[in-house]
Amino acid sequence: MISHPSRHCTVELQALPSRIGQVRRIVSAQLRYWHLDPLIDRAALGVTELLTNVHRHAQPDKTCVVEIELLLDQLMVSVHDHDPRLPVVGDIDEVSPTATCGRGLAMVAAVSETWGVRPDGESGKVVWFTLTAPTPATATATPSRPPRRAATEKPAHRFVTEVEHPVDGHRPQHAPARSAVAG
Repeated sequence: MISHPSRHCTVELQALPSRIGQVRRIVSAQLRYWHLDPLIDRAALGVTELLTNVHRHAQPDKTCVVEIELLLDQLMVSVHDHDPRLPVVGDIDEVSPTATCGRGLAMVAAVSETWGVRPDGESGKVVWFTLTAPTPATATATPSRPPRRAATEKPAHRFVTEVEHPVDGHRPQHAPARSAVAG
């Protein structure tokens, strides 16, 4: 179920491995719809870690709600579950390099601006994180290319170049490249 697709998205699910992948794709699609493509990787990683924690640790059931909300320049991602126990955040330096668990909340902290946990009534909690949304100008700019200049910024210059050919009249096989653009 997606509600208020322009600013708010809510998904209720059982935190099972197959569902976690589906929710990651839903979050990615919603962020694309909101033109927040630069946030997709970090949001998908964060929501995956939070849902994995629900799958591994939540009791009495694995039912949860993922909510993403765009508030001005902040994207808030939260996971509500029915387990009132708050997560225990260990020291990441104490986790073995070969451990397959114990780094989830540290990764959420690393990719987000802020994160936290709060009780949700008497039987549940909300774990959340925020990401700073790019401004519309930075969200649409392509980082690999500078923006195109308007044609009226500088007058176009034409360059005429004569290439001398060898005496026999044949062109050389590899002529040096020449630019026809000023600048």
